Amino acid sequence: MRTEERILLVSSNIWMFSDGLLGPLFAVYAAQIGGDILDITMSWAIFLIVTGILTIYIGKLGDKVGHEKLLVLGYALNAVFTFAYMFIDTAIGLFVVQAGLGVSLALANPTWLALYDKYSQAKKDGDLWGNAEGQGNISMGIATMVGGFIVSATSFKILFLVMGILQTFATIIQLKILYKK
Repeated sequence: MRTEERILLVSSNIWMFSDGLLGPLFAVYAAQIGGDILDITMSWAIFLIVTGILTIYIGKLGDKVGHEKLLVLGYALNAVFTFAYMFIDTAIGLFVVQAGLGVSLALANPTWLALYDKYSQAKKDGDLWGNAEGQGNISMGIATMVGGFIVSATSFKILFLVMGILQTFATIIQLKILYKK
């Protein structure tokens, strides 16, 4: 396995673990800040629509300016907006953070996929993508349990702090790919 491929997998698994910590607890969190069912669905819709629209353009932009920089920017923004969860106290704040997370995912996802394909030494596509998807799902599954323990023992603020720290760590690991280029 090439160094770049290892960097991509390790940082992605840390990022996925961090995202998985919130997982199904998102609805509980949104309700705690006063959100109702419509606020929860609206915030998720905002995230998906922003991600979808920008992913189309960022994929093309990455081909022009280089995927590595956009990937690192996406990871860094994700950490920033995850820390921002700690300061939300209204549904509008949740909408803003979800839009920001949509931007970060749009920066990170197509660029990560392009780079993983580029740097992988796997001889078969099934092995390549099965490895990446399987590891990510395992990370998120374990994280979902851990997130539940963190929130039940402490608070959502502590959960978001842990998530942001992990995402910052994933970003630092991802910076290595810029230097390998």
